[in-house]
This record gives sequence, structure tokens and C-alpha cells, in this order.
Amino acid sequence: MSEFKGFNKETVKFFKELKKNNTRRWFEEHKAEYEAHVKQPAVEFVKAMGQELRKIVPAIHAIPKVNQSLFRLNRDTRFSQDKTPYKTNMGIWFWEGMQKRMECSGFYFHLEEGNIMFGAGLYMIPNHILKPYRDAVVDPKAGKALKQMAAKLARSGLELKGKHYKRIPTGYDASHENADYLLFKGIHVGVEMKIPDLFYSPEIVPFAGNYYKQMLPLHAWLGSHVLNRKSA
Repeated sequence: MSEFKGFNKETVKFFKELKKNNTRRWFEEHKAEYEAHVKQPAVEFVKAMGQELRKIVPAIHAIPKVNQSLFRLNRDTRFSQDKTPYKTNMGIWFWEGMQKRMECSGFYFHLEEGNIMFGAGLYMIPNHILKPYRDAVVDPKAGKALKQMAAKLARSGLELKGKHYKRIPTGYDASHENADYLLFKGIHVGVEMKIPDLFYSPEIVPFAGNYYKQMLPLHAWLGSHVLNRKSA
């Protein structure tokens, strides 16, 4: 059983201070604070949230380790003009499937400055999954399910996002009723808000679970019609 008691004020404070002092030296001097107020609560949150999510997605992966459910804090600066060494946010990922974790659909939790965000879906569709995705968009059965899923999300105030391309890809009908979805490079939904008081209590788990339940239709559609679909 999880021992998650909620995040604390120091969790938020750590990231605020890190944003002002984004150096390796500062981090090493405050590593004990990171371990106690960021990493350990996040580990317990993953355990608790995993229990909650398994009520709706029994096969969800909730692995309380860095580079599993916990995104690493270190930034990859090799190809970036921004050479600050650390991310100033907390990212947590729960996914379903046997592929690499970021090639699976799942549920996301994000903390940054004074806000939290809940999300679901595929933020970036890997290149080798683009064709199965596009084929599903125009498939009579999967395409109809896509429209129904989008409508259901809309009734919960959720909008599908991920449009990226300017032109319909070669080989697909630009006049198709679902053509707009062919311009997507990712397909995801999200809800962002100011940090609520229950962030500092165990109640953040069912609170998040309620949003993830609303986002479940997208996750289910991806699992049924894209990620387990073989390209023709």
C-alpha cells in the first residue's frame, strides 16, 4: 500500500528556487531537499496513483523510478541553446502497453510554478506509428469511433490537440470528414489549473483520477484502433 500523504509546500518551493538558481552547484547543495520534498513524495504518488488508475486501466504501468514513471530532472542540453542543467518542473507518466513507454498511450501529471496539469494520450506520435494512426483516422469503423470519442471528450470540456502539419499527407483524401485529424503529429488532451489545496493531501489522487477517467475515451481509442493496429 502507498504511504502517500500529499505533496507539500516545500515541493513547490524547491522548483521556484531551482528556477532562480539553475546550476549544478546549487542543486548539489540542495539535493537533500530534492530527495525529501520532491522525489520521495513523487514516488509515493506514483504508487497511489497506480492503484487508482488500475480501477479503470488494469494493465497500467506505474513504476516509481526515474526514467520510468518519473521523468528525469536533468536536461539533455547537447542540441539546445539553453544550457541550464535541470528542468524546473515535475513530470510523471503512467502508460499502458509493451512498447517503449513514450510510444504508448497513457496519463500524465505535471507540476510547474503555481500550476498543475493532467493529460492523456500520445503527445508525440512516433514516426512508425503515424501510418497506423492515419489509417485509423480514415477507416470506416475506427474513424467513426474517433468522432464519437472526440464528441464524448467535448462533453467533458476536453479538446483533442496535436495539430502540426499544414498539408494532408500523400495518399489520403483531403475531403474526408476526418481529414483534419490527418494533420496531427500527436493526439492528446489536457487540463491545467492553479495548484489546489488538495495537492497537499492524499485527495489529489482521486481528484486526478476523476480527470483521467474523463480522458479515458482517448486512451481506449488509441489502444483499440492505433497501437494494436498493424499497418497495411
